[in-house]
Amino acid sequence: MKDNLKKTNAIYWSSGIVSICGIIYEVLFGAAGSYILGDGIKQYTLTISLFLTGMGIGAYLSEKVTKNLIASFAWIEMLIALIGGFSIFLLFGVTAFLSDGTDALFLYFVTLLVGCLTGVELPILIRKANEIGEQLNRSTARVLFSDYAGGLIGGLLFAFILRPQLGLVKTAFVVAFINACVALWLIFYFKDELKRVNLHRSAGILIILLLAGGVAFGEEMAFSFEQKLYRDPIVYNEQTQYQQIILTKEQGDLRLFLDGQLQFSSADEYRYHETLVHPAMAQSNNRKNVLILGGGDGLAARELLKYDDVESITLVDLDPKVVEMAKTNHDLAELNNHSLLDDRVNVIHQDAFKFLEETSDFYGVILVDLPDPNNETLNKLYTLEFYQLIRNHLQPGGSVMIQATSPTFATEVYWGINKTVQETGLETSNLHVDIPSFGDWGFVLAKREPIEWDNINISVQTSFLTEEVLHGLRTFGKDIDEHIVNEKGEQVELTVNTLINPILIQKYLEAWQHY
Repeated sequence: MKDNLKKTNAIYWSSGIVSICGIIYEVLFGAAGSYILGDGIKQYTLTISLFLTGMGIGAYLSEKVTKNLIASFAWIEMLIALIGGFSIFLLFGVTAFLSDGTDALFLYFVTLLVGCLTGVELPILIRKANEIGEQLNRSTARVLFSDYAGGLIGGLLFAFILRPQLGLVKTAFVVAFINACVALWLIFYFKDELKRVNLHRSAGILIILLLAGGVAFGEEMAFSFEQKLYRDPIVYNEQTQYQQIILTKEQGDLRLFLDGQLQFSSADEYRYHETLVHPAMAQSNNRKNVLILGGGDGLAARELLKYDDVESITLVDLDPKVVEMAKTNHDLAELNNHSLLDDRVNVIHQDAFKFLEETSDFYGVILVDLPDPNNETLNKLYTLEFYQLIRNHLQPGGSVMIQATSPTFATEVYWGINKTVQETGLETSNLHVDIPSFGDWGFVLAKREPIEWDNINISVQTSFLTEEVLHGLRTFGKDIDEHIVNEKGEQVELTVNTLINPILIQKYLEAWQHY
């Protein structure tokens, strides 16, 4: 009786542990899809749907597993360990060496397969607990409790420890190592019931050794795959709590990528940052206190520090690792002229939306230097509600400059951002500039008062921007102006982007899918 109790407890513990692993695989595949394929909402939706579908198929197929339950469970765990452990490592290889679209098919197939194997696990454990002597309703309830509790633990572990500390590749190997250890533990615990114990044990040990090698060397090998995704050699690579940071450098061209998206090239970033900063500074009648939302690379701050009348710069960037890199990485710190070490710069690590909700300060210039609205989190920073907060913290006579994606590649998105800003009651003026590494890029300048361009003065040294050039940046060709016409020749009605109706995301993804 006591021996049976130990065995049932072993089954319940196993169900909890493999459930932790299962939920980690589920969100891991979503994170990998978001990073490599883009469109985070779409990738998480697809991977979670495929994983759950796979679990349903696995639960159905488990009806056929009625004998040798522990041996069957152990081999299923070892299969999950092999497939799940090497999944992200191989995904980077597929992305680097095979044609476009193959990586998506590979990820979705692996997601469905691991989901299917995961779906077989719990019915087998429930049958085994019932076979030992537990009542069916009791064994089912306890295994499901372990499963659901394990799911919560797995999600928290992935979000707060595994992804930020280990990264995607190593996380897959570590979780798979745990799967294999559970299999080996149950083989040992139920060895008196198993035939060919040595075969099961040897297979488990071999798989554990393979996965241990993956933990030790897999990330380094995957890095060589990832290097092929970038044109230039990677000189800095870090997975933070929020994003993947990569710096590349070749023949003096330093490039920053966040989650695979190019943020700047040192060859032409001055065109972007001079346009972001100096028109807004020229339009403001009070430049003592400046707010930068984003801009953790320190390049916008570099331009602001050219002004003697700037007394305080508040820089709000969510990820402290970006700012740390901008301060300590020799190449980037040299590019930003060590701007973030200046006493006038105060860095706050907080969500920009939350910061504006909580602060009571007002600013004469506000610069919005945030990534494009390609997911729900970033879309929040392009909504009417966000721009209303900006308006509420803008001093009279002050100005706002917002990076607003490309009016050439995403025309409706650009003018949609402009309309959303106008909905706050602010006056707007539009500019766009050619940046060779990006293409044509757009900005929205906003003020409480009417915007005047006569006698505009750029009073500091620049590499690109002059008063004459600035006037030229305000001219838009007929094919990219705000009078947008659809394929039927009908005028497109622009829609305000809000938290309740985040229409900008889908329009952005549709616009950029061919670029």
